Parts: sequence; structure tokens; C-alpha cells
Amino acid sequence: MAAAKPFKALDEKFPFDRQLGIAAAPVVLVNVFTVDLFDEAGFLDAFKAAAEVITKQPGFISMQLHRALGESLTYLNYVVWESTETVRAAFADPEFLAKLPAYPSSVVAKPHLFQKVAVPGFCTA
Repeated sequence: MAAAKPFKALDEKFPFDRQLGIAAAPVVLVNVFTVDLFDEAGFLDAFKAAAEVITKQPGFISMQLHRALGESLTYLNYVVWESTETVRAAFADPEFLAKLPAYPSSVVAKPHLFQKVAVPGFCTA
């Protein structure tokens, strides 16, 4: 996730940069990270440094990082934001961008935006 290394699309048909152009509120940013075994500690250090900036951004609501079970070096970060506008501003913040080069080169980030969906009897929107 270095600054020169672009994010990978979770959905090639509708990549993250296009999603940021849609006005929606609230939104959930799901970011799936993969990392090599020897870079895991460096990933967590870089993630913490970036999170210290992101969590202070206007529109940030909550965040939770998850690690896959077993030997899978896949992480899922779930971040709730007030709107796509606040995500766009946070990802363009110079202080946040300055943290990205600290991510080890093996880290691949696949961010994607979601909204809650109502399913009667099971989920509320």
C-alpha cells in the first residue's frame, strides 16, 4: 500500500475511485489486505500509524480490524463513515497520505464502499 502503489480493485467493474464519486450516507468502507508472513508486524505498525490519523478525520464513526483464521495472512478492516464525501476527504488528507509509504511492499489493499441493505425480518437499513 505504498504511495506509488495503487489500491487494487475488489470489484474490477466498479473500482474504489468511481465509488468515491457517488453521494451516499452513511457508508461502510471494507478494506481487504493481504500481506506476506515476514511483513505482518510491519503491516500492523503501519496500519496503527494510519489509523491514528483516520480516526480523527471528520465523518469517521468507527473502525474494526479483523484477521483471518489460521495461516491466512488476510485482514479485513471495517470502517463506518458519515458519507462518501468524508471518506474522499480522509483519503486525500496529506497527513494520511504521508503514512502510506510505511506499509511493506507486499501489502495489497482492496478498498470497497458499501451501504446497509434492509432485508425484512433480518436486517435494517
